[in-house]
Amino acid sequence: MHRLFRHQSIRVVRRWASNSAKRASESNGPKESTEKVWTRRIHMTTGVFAGSLIGFYFALNNTFSHPPEFLFPHSSTTSLADIPPPQYGNKWDFDLAVEAIRKILPPTAISTTEADIESHTKNNYTVHSPEDHQRPRIVVYPTTTDEVSQVVKIAHEYRIPIVPFGGGTSIEGQYISTRRGITLDLSRMDKVISYNKDDLDITVQAGVGWQEINEIVGVDGLMLGPDPGPGATCAGMVACSCSGTNAYRYGTMKEAVVNLTVVLADGTVIKTKRRPKKSSNGYNLTGLMVGSEGTLGIVTEATVKLHVKPKFETVAVVPFDTLGDATRAVVKLIQEGTPLNAVELLDERMMKAINFSGQTSRKWDERPTLFFKLGSGNQKILNEIAKDVKTITKEFKAHRFQVARNKVEQDELWSARKSIFWSSIDFGRSQISQDVKIWSTDVAVPISNLAKVIEETVEDCDKSGLYTTIVGHVGDGNFHCLLMYDKNDEPAAMKLADRMVVRALEHEGTCSGEHGIGNAKRHHLQMELGEETIDAMRKLKLAMDPLRILNPDKIFKIDPNDSAK
Repeated sequence: MHRLFRHQSIRVVRRWASNSAKRASESNGPKESTEKVWTRRIHMTTGVFAGSLIGFYFALNNTFSHPPEFLFPHSSTTSLADIPPPQYGNKWDFDLAVEAIRKILPPTAISTTEADIESHTKNNYTVHSPEDHQRPRIVVYPTTTDEVSQVVKIAHEYRIPIVPFGGGTSIEGQYISTRRGITLDLSRMDKVISYNKDDLDITVQAGVGWQEINEIVGVDGLMLGPDPGPGATCAGMVACSCSGTNAYRYGTMKEAVVNLTVVLADGTVIKTKRRPKKSSNGYNLTGLMVGSEGTLGIVTEATVKLHVKPKFETVAVVPFDTLGDATRAVVKLIQEGTPLNAVELLDERMMKAINFSGQTSRKWDERPTLFFKLGSGNQKILNEIAKDVKTITKEFKAHRFQVARNKVEQDELWSARKSIFWSSIDFGRSQISQDVKIWSTDVAVPISNLAKVIEETVEDCDKSGLYTTIVGHVGDGNFHCLLMYDKNDEPAAMKLADRMVVRALEHEGTCSGEHGIGNAKRHHLQMELGEETIDAMRKLKLAMDPLRILNPDKIFKIDPNDSAK
């Protein structure tokens, strides 16, 4: 091909030179003098063109053989300093993109109203919100994978940032727009694609919630393992790798997902795996997408595992004098191998807020309290488990051990755990400020370090002067600190949360057990994993999304001009 290009180019130059000579010979003036001048010019021009073309050919050939490193880096990682700022489309590009989207979706699937924009930028679940210059300019509501693919292709063509939006319950800023682009709301993708009761799995679209799944499969005695906050949808649960109270027994979303349908940054649709729960074929693309927060692809469908509900189950509630006693009791139960379906810790301030709100049917001891779910396929075995829990908690000065005798009591005892978020809002608005902010941030540590980290965190909270509560999925070393504050105390709250994360990292922990990174914990992730690991993630991001349009600025920085943490 290169040889043909060279010969054709030389023939073009010779033809041009010949025509020029012919025109010169036909002009007025002394014939011999003109011919000599033009012959000389033709030879010079031919030489210059031929030399340029040959040089261009060799340069092109050398580029293909030895691509320059600034265009095609040889390294396995990409540091922030080595990349230019992303180049997104301007206002005219955005208008053209919106015009193209309007051609493929009905008018009801596109919104630019202030109410829709506002509802996709802030809510009660998160204290993080975009600046005015970061808010999305349009909200799009697709209903199928094909529609998502078409929208993403358009965004890719015009370089428009696109942020996927699920139930809007994420806490660390995952769905927050940062680049004035498109918010892609997946809530109308609410269909169950297939339910395979015999294989214990179900395939759903992105907008189906975990509570809806449990309603569908519950009639067959089945359940989904993860149970995050109310309103969470399947794609968001995948994106943030969420868990919940059942994670100790049934695992997190990482363990729950069988396969995914994902739309990549250029609109390509892939299926990460087939339906067998066991496969050793190729890269684990499913695992790559779980926890990626929409930065590598947009999840449109998911096949998830189901579990058989325990035939016999009960709930036990155990108050203690101190958080340390309660936490050490849990560690002992785990080390003894006691089978627990869930174990939750609420501190005395959280119990006080629950009593204050009146959202449950009873008054609780305002002490650090453990809530257990115990289950088995055999009633006698369940009774033995309950007896073991009672014995071990008594060793750590439990005040009393109350176990539910029937389903009504189970629901009543567990109701305190279910009400913590709204109880906190009621308490905060009444006792702190009508404009109270409640930030629930989380960490996780090895269980052997759990008691120490919780005790040091509580001591720090007491010194801060802020009203805080501790809530923990303590079976897997994960706990939350709910910080309640008004706008004047926001700097103090941010510093307190930062110290909590640093403390967890100093005790071999992680900056987030289940809430994810978003744009609120990027600096903590770098502290945890190190610059080289983040650079490896950035390399992967740029390989899969070179235009950096998918949920930009989440997990780690993609712009060297980004001055935020």
